[in-house]
Amino acid sequence: MDAERRGVHRSRRRSLLTARGLGLLLGLAVDAAWGDPERHHPVAWFGAWSSTVERWLYSDSSARGVAHTALSLAPVAVLGLLVDTGTRRHPLLAMAATALTTWVCVGARSLSREGRLLAAALASDDMMAARQRLPHLCGRDPTGLDGGELGRATVESLAENTADAAVASLFWGSVGGVTGLLVHRGANTLDAMVGHRTPRYRHFGTAAARLDDVLDWVPARVTAALACGWAPAVGGSTWNTARTVLRDAHDHPSPNGGWCEAAWAGALGVQLGGANVYGERVEVRGLLGSASHPRPDAVAVGRAAFLVTAVTWSAGLVSAVCLGWLARARAQRPVRRGRGADR
Repeated sequence: MDAERRGVHRSRRRSLLTARGLGLLLGLAVDAAWGDPERHHPVAWFGAWSSTVERWLYSDSSARGVAHTALSLAPVAVLGLLVDTGTRRHPLLAMAATALTTWVCVGARSLSREGRLLAAALASDDMMAARQRLPHLCGRDPTGLDGGELGRATVESLAENTADAAVASLFWGSVGGVTGLLVHRGANTLDAMVGHRTPRYRHFGTAAARLDDVLDWVPARVTAALACGWAPAVGGSTWNTARTVLRDAHDHPSPNGGWCEAAWAGALGVQLGGANVYGERVEVRGLLGSASHPRPDAVAVGRAAFLVTAVTWSAGLVSAVCLGWLARARAQRPVRRGRGADR
């Protein structure tokens, strides 16, 4: 009887893994078709909740920052656990829940679209339009940026956000289902809200920034590897891109961002990095890519947007295949009979 129960449990687990992989792909398909929800986006709800918690707890203290991060993420973690627990006996419901959450958490279409719109503005030499679009991608001050610097800011944002807003969500969705998707998206949103090196958040935002770094460590390197694989599709070389990543990734102040940005620089044959202006704060970063390569132009920005889509779908397919392989491996593992079982 114990062996029979273990067999039933294993069968359900296999079905759940398969449903999770299919749900991730279905969620990507919905995102590709419709993009982010235009109204009542759950990420906005989370941001409002986190801001409320910040008003309750704020003090420029690392301990208060830890409490803020934990209290902000607690509701989404509980919600994810409830959904995962409630659907684990129903593969179709689990697939639907995973697909819906993936659609909410992954913003690949919107990211790629912003890149294409900015590429179009650069191609038509409309610097005013390009400067107006840049804040949709990053917090950098666009005032006074020329075409090359606008292109650089766009490519850097596309590269880093592919890992943050797409590959990392898919990775944690594979590992932790709906709970993994929601917690990662919440942590990434917290980092965007309070993880800045500013006087207000110098200590308070440390916990959110460190948590986001930890959650994105593996996905950032997966993103770089996939970009290396897609380099020939945008005029680059897989091996040259890989060399660029290994040589330049550590010249970036982020433990993860450099891997993505160096991969895009190598694949596109452009140079990234330099001085970034955020209001009154100036951050000087190392250069990524060959010194002989130009700053990104409109063509390079368009190709960078293509890489967003290609890398995201590759990550989704890899996630689904790995989950399918794991489900198959569990199916082929013999069920051990308990002591005293009939022979």
